[in-house]
Amino acid sequence: MSQVQQRIAELVQSNDVVLFMKGTASFPMCGFSGRALQVLKASGVDTKTIKTVNVLDDQEIREGIKTFSNWPTIPQLYVKGEFIGGSDIMMEMYESGELQQVLGTTN
Repeated sequence: MSQVQQRIAELVQSNDVVLFMKGTASFPMCGFSGRALQVLKASGVDTKTIKTVNVLDDQEIREGIKTFSNWPTIPQLYVKGEFIGGSDIMMEMYESGELQQVLGTTN
């Protein structure tokens, strides 16, 4: 495993909710990243509890995350070490209630 893959694995394993995105939680730099944050908020997640990784700040992670997940686009959501998907999958899961179950935010 390469050094960048190890860094990504550590981030994913040591945080319950990790969003690899363009920009930050307070300033998303693309519409899909902003949408991913909105879906998480709508699912009942406090965005302060999310570990966000700005891929624009680290080219190695930006490229490495695509290999790590075998998923070509960003944002990418991980919950409890498991790859969930990008903003479209997050939206579909939110609409079905599945995302809230995965996040543990259902009543």
